[in-house]
Amino acid sequence: MPFSRLATATTPTCHVGLGLAAVGRPGYINLGRDRDLGDDRGVDALRERTRRLLDAAYAQGVRYIDVARSYGRSEEFLAGWLNARPDVDDVVVGSKWGYTYTAGWSTDAEQHEVKDHSLATYERQRAETDALLGDRLDLYQIHSVTPDSPALTDKELHARLAEAAAGGLTVGFSTSGPAQADAIRAALAVTVDGEPLFRTVQSTYNALETSAGPALAEAHDAGLTVIVKEGMANGRLAAPHAPDALRAVAEETGLGCDAVALALVLRQPWAGVVLSGAATLAQLASNLHAPAVDLDEAQLTRLAALVEEPRAYWERRGQLPWH
Repeated sequence: MPFSRLATATTPTCHVGLGLAAVGRPGYINLGRDRDLGDDRGVDALRERTRRLLDAAYAQGVRYIDVARSYGRSEEFLAGWLNARPDVDDVVVGSKWGYTYTAGWSTDAEQHEVKDHSLATYERQRAETDALLGDRLDLYQIHSVTPDSPALTDKELHARLAEAAAGGLTVGFSTSGPAQADAIRAALAVTVDGEPLFRTVQSTYNALETSAGPALAEAHDAGLTVIVKEGMANGRLAAPHAPDALRAVAEETGLGCDAVALALVLRQPWAGVVLSGAATLAQLASNLHAPAVDLDEAQLTRLAALVEEPRAYWERRGQLPWH
């Protein structure tokens, strides 16, 4: 398992990963992108922004990098950085298949990505990922599995994924939507020749959306590495959008709302890697203070009151515009 490399790391930030969803394409649903990225969102500008983020993250101990076929040119940007940094031989690289990027580098496209969990899509996107990342790819995840996803029942797909696993690739899945817990438990039951297929799970969990927590604990107990995405709720937990309770606790700690929000996730005993989705160096630096946040029981009680009903949370997320 490539994640054993993280288990032996001793830096405070070794369990914080960097996700490139926000910088691999010009449009995304994170709040504040106009402020974060400015007007120049050309390919060269975002490639350079990604390079600087990766350099800074690596220098500060981050060792997991997360990309996806649907994150615009994120795989391409990461591959270029890896090729330019032959000294970097200890990062764990994860990508995802199942969504195709369709926005054509536009922020106002009618459709930004198309979901398809078929075997044909897996084969096409696996070849595309291999062409860019080759043997630097450690983890390949099915992107955004839901309880009704055909990827949970397609035996031919399972067989192909098991072949990839036998060849040394770690196979995982990510989840989204209000029924994440159901999707996680269904995926845990998938086996090939009596052996569990999936070795990692990546799910949304944050101060507003905690419903996947018990299922993620079950996945951890079953031996899967748990990766947490959207710990900042697509910017809703970052200043200036953060709820009053989070702002108050952040003031008490002397650190940012983002660091407190990510610290809430890091303190979960099942959380193996928590992703930063930083788009700027300042955001990254603030995110990486999360391991230093020490919250007392009274503060945790106040923050627990922020939890939303899952369907309400995902409805609001679905209404966020692509900036």
